[in-house]
Amino acid sequence: MPDVTFVDAAGIARAVNAEAGRSLMEAARLNDVPGITAMCCGFCVCATCHVYIDEAFVDRLNPVRDKEAALLARIEQRRPNSRLSCQVRVDSGLEGLRVETPVSQG
Repeated sequence: MPDVTFVDAAGIARAVNAEAGRSLMEAARLNDVPGITAMCCGFCVCATCHVYIDEAFVDRLNPVRDKEAALLARIEQRRPNSRLSCQVRVDSGLEGLRVETPVSQG
């Protein structure tokens, strides 16, 4: 299980063991990580699981699909490294990933 660190807007870091095959959103919720609301429970319809991916890992992720891109386009706090954590699958290549949560979720 890759170690992933979630950092909230206050700078508090929480390291979790993220099970391969799960989404980052699921890993966060299973480990009680605050800052990821995930109101739609991972169905990619609400964008309340928005995160910022460590720049060193952006190219290692599965590509952004149309549905995710449309939701990300509506986020005011969007950055080039923004992703919806429900759409990012954990695999061994994400060992050491650092993920930041925005100040607030949509």
